[in-house]
Amino acid sequence: MSNTFVQKSTHRASLTRSMKGQRSRAMRVVCEATTQVKRNKNIQKLQAGYLFPEIARRRNAHQEANPDAKLISLGIGDTTEPIPPYIVNGLMKGAEAMGTLEGYKGYGPEQGYAPIREAIFNRLYANTGLTPNDIYVSDGSKCDIGRMQMMFGEDVTVALQDPAYPVYVDSSVIMGMTGDYNGSNFDGITYMECRPENDFFPDLSKVPRTDIIFFCSPNNPTGSAATREQLTELVNFARKNGSIIVYDAAYALFIEDDNCPRSIFEIPGAEECAIETCSFSKYAGFTGIRLGWTVISDKLKFEDGSPVAQSFVRVATTVFNGASVISQAGGIACMEDEGWKEMNELVAYYKENAKILRKTFEDMGFTVFGGDNAPYVWVGFPGRDSWDVFAEILEKCDIVTTPGSGFGAAGDGFVRASAFGHRENILEAVERFKKVYSK
Repeated sequence: MSNTFVQKSTHRASLTRSMKGQRSRAMRVVCEATTQVKRNKNIQKLQAGYLFPEIARRRNAHQEANPDAKLISLGIGDTTEPIPPYIVNGLMKGAEAMGTLEGYKGYGPEQGYAPIREAIFNRLYANTGLTPNDIYVSDGSKCDIGRMQMMFGEDVTVALQDPAYPVYVDSSVIMGMTGDYNGSNFDGITYMECRPENDFFPDLSKVPRTDIIFFCSPNNPTGSAATREQLTELVNFARKNGSIIVYDAAYALFIEDDNCPRSIFEIPGAEECAIETCSFSKYAGFTGIRLGWTVISDKLKFEDGSPVAQSFVRVATTVFNGASVISQAGGIACMEDEGWKEMNELVAYYKENAKILRKTFEDMGFTVFGGDNAPYVWVGFPGRDSWDVFAEILEKCDIVTTPGSGFGAAGDGFVRASAFGHRENILEAVERFKKVYSK
């Protein structure tokens, strides 16, 4: 065999191996990068997962490691008690009507049908100077906050309570309103520290002007409710600076103190600077039904004089087809006298749970906030990392809480205990806490 033939054969074999290698690398590239679409740079900024799925992940890991443990959840604020009968009947009537020619409804107005807008107005806003047309019915406050952020766009500045409901921060990050995470907070957000030292109300004299101010009362997670004087100061601050307050009133029905308004629109001038959002979730057990509302006065205007409500409706009609007509039927039942009575009884049940939890921690010598005007108890563990305390309670008590730092840097050193639970579980949790933490 000639050397020339051997060289050619070797070359062909080498070339074949090279081509196979290229195809293999090409296949790996296809498998590892299926598109050329870049990931949203703002989503990349978010730290780890959303707070409550992360808690669920740790809970599941604990359960897997301790399969015989009976876990009690005082973590996520999800309702546990059945929807009351009069309200259920309203839902049933709404569903049954959909099976008749006369009662069937297809796509409806994105703002909600007139009867529920009127019912919410008459029950909650009749003395505020608003009208039923200022009520915009939706599938819940969380979703409405997302639609508001779409409406505001990326070119606005944001302030919010610290600690606060994580949706305010995360939606601001996703929309591109912020800078990067700096190790404790996001650059570009004004964090208004709310701690026991300032009665959980920010020192507004030290807060710079921002376009949007997120404010929740009663506050999630601290359980503190702003007084009439405090909210008047907040409204005056917003009007002076030409800001818009996004006022989250999801827990307003839990307020007992007459000096703590249940609506921002009880404060003169709020109609010119505030949006209020609320929900049936924690009042009527609608966390799985999905129904809420947002209130925007026609007096609230953008810098160019255009009505804020007009832009909100434009976003809603683009990305939302309106709340379920069945949910709306249930909402109407909630606002009727019998439904209103049942809803308040349900709220009272959870408030009693909160009082039990608060007294337990106080009796054990802890510094405790909330639990009177809200369904959350804010328990202090001074000098300790909140996630460490969360892990300790989970390990020693088989109880899920929520670490305070998950709501913001100012929440570190606290854990939140939710009063949403069956009474027997609350009482069992109390006994477990006593065994571990009684001094």
